[in-house]
Amino acid sequence: MTTIQARRRLIVIVLLCVAVGGALLRHFAAPGSTARDVGTLLMVLWLPVIGSVVAWLFAKLRRTAPGAADSSGFEARSAFHPHALVELTMRASQLPSQDVPIAEGEYRCALVVDNEGFSARWLVAPGRAFRRGTAQALEVEFLAPALALPRFPRDAVFRMLVDESFVGDGRVLRVLDRA
Repeated sequence: MTTIQARRRLIVIVLLCVAVGGALLRHFAAPGSTARDVGTLLMVLWLPVIGSVVAWLFAKLRRTAPGAADSSGFEARSAFHPHALVELTMRASQLPSQDVPIAEGEYRCALVVDNEGFSARWLVAPGRAFRRGTAQALEVEFLAPALALPRFPRDAVFRMLVDESFVGDGRVLRVLDRA
């Protein structure tokens, strides 16, 4: 457990204890007394934590909704047709827990040249993996090759964008298909 998680857990426990104490104070105080009002106030301090828990649950449900539509535009399980061979170097992770080899599989991203981004996907072949910080020659398929390929000639440099972070840098080694 990280330090931040431990602190959050401690805050939740303290606020829960304060709310329970407020409930006991409210239960044993005379109606209309200041003690009863203070007990109510102590119980209300628990509400922001409940709101945070509910927001966290909704965000988690939205992230893991089964059958969610693929927002990248690539059809599910469509055949991979590479358009370019690129040399890609993934940037080192700032978090030690995420500094793991890039495993086999399909990855989706945006490749950015200057201030233009193009949706793309690339594959790590079965049985292969590579570490961040090492250059790898990989094939890339563009979602809209007619728009992207003119911006990705041989030796063009680009950055890889995933979500809201630049996670890699690369250059085009060879254009494979002028779709």
